[in-house]
Amino acid sequence: MSEAVGVGLIGLGTIGTGVVKVLQQNADVIEQRLGVPLRMVRIADLDLETDRGVDLSGITFDADTEGLLADPKVDIVIELIGGYGVAKKVTLEAIANGKHVVTANKALLALHGKEIFEAASKAGVDVAFEASVGGGIPILRSMREGLAANRIESLYGIMNGTTNYVLTEMEKTGEDFDVVLKRAQDLGYAEADPTFDVDGIDAAHKLTLLVAMAFGAELTYKDIPTEGIRHLTPMDFDAAAEFGYRIKLLGVAKSKTGADGVERIEAGVHPTMVPRDSLLANVDGAMNAISVHGDAVGPTLYYGAGAGEMPTASAVVGDLIEISREIRRGSAGRVSPLSYPSEKLVRKAEVPAAERIARCYLVFTVEDRPGVLGEITSILGENGVSIESVIQKPGVESGGAVPVLLLTHPAAEGSVRSALDEIDRLDSVSAPTRLVRIEEDL
Repeated sequence: MSEAVGVGLIGLGTIGTGVVKVLQQNADVIEQRLGVPLRMVRIADLDLETDRGVDLSGITFDADTEGLLADPKVDIVIELIGGYGVAKKVTLEAIANGKHVVTANKALLALHGKEIFEAASKAGVDVAFEASVGGGIPILRSMREGLAANRIESLYGIMNGTTNYVLTEMEKTGEDFDVVLKRAQDLGYAEADPTFDVDGIDAAHKLTLLVAMAFGAELTYKDIPTEGIRHLTPMDFDAAAEFGYRIKLLGVAKSKTGADGVERIEAGVHPTMVPRDSLLANVDGAMNAISVHGDAVGPTLYYGAGAGEMPTASAVVGDLIEISREIRRGSAGRVSPLSYPSEKLVRKAEVPAAERIARCYLVFTVEDRPGVLGEITSILGENGVSIESVIQKPGVESGGAVPVLLLTHPAAEGSVRSALDEIDRLDSVSAPTRLVRIEEDL
């Protein structure tokens, strides 16, 4: 076979432009590795006027998505539209037309992955999505193939560059969340509407795919308890440093087998205090890192740029090459997209949030008078929550509200929440208590 593999791209935005650049700049080495040219033959986008700074000569460039999906010269369709509705329609139509699909759309797969992968299996085509998690980090291929011999015990990930940048800057400058977020938007690290990033939704989308690959667990991102970073204050970063931690937004997933022999999955996205000397604690700025613990291999770490035009384009083109190799062999589906065959992906019991055990950092805002700390510690003790360390910060004025910072020993989250509900009803407490979980075994 000496014919080129034809690629059609839907969505010529930042990442799509990067894909064109990589295919053009590295055409020679890609052809050497693949054995045939990998050629962009058609692009569909609604914006036909903006100059993307790439040479589109020889490429059919128009707004005709349907024409691209039906074009016999297109062997692989790249979906870079984003979102759920149109992207789902385009993806399923490409599959129905016998086209392989490459996407960076974690939101789509986190919600509709089961339907899409089953459609691809029936049609005998591949769906590849390396760029959907960790940008240019080859974490999905590592999970799917490199770690296939392992029972995955746990994974911890800094999976969103925007939030990691904001947290790094808040710690470094002592500035409030809103100030740092505005700077991140001005620098292009955060979207005009940063909700998906700062509220943890983007990380939950990615964790959904990783949980399926790690544990064969079928779920959507709506099943994952998710908490963002808006409530954090500069004082929390000072306290974290004082206690020996840094704060990161982590996606966390663990496999737990109970006394009954039933495996349960514990998954969540939330701000987390991690030991200052841990590898994840030292991932700063907009970088991503994911730590995976396997029973045979032990701890492994995958680090790199989690977003951006060229790192993400690198992952997209890597998927194009992988599928092109399958096309050359006349096969598809060599490896199941989520590591497990679709019929082996099953609903697995989740550890209820109330039963999850963790140490916690708590911030109480209380009246500056004798006996208040005793009230709080008494309620915590009655709920089975023991205290490890306490710091009381000075108030603005005598008799005013003061913050009390407290670390707990490991306790069930349900017990902690019950205690906080009772504490927050005290007359001496003037604001809702803040809670940040602590992870030690990274």
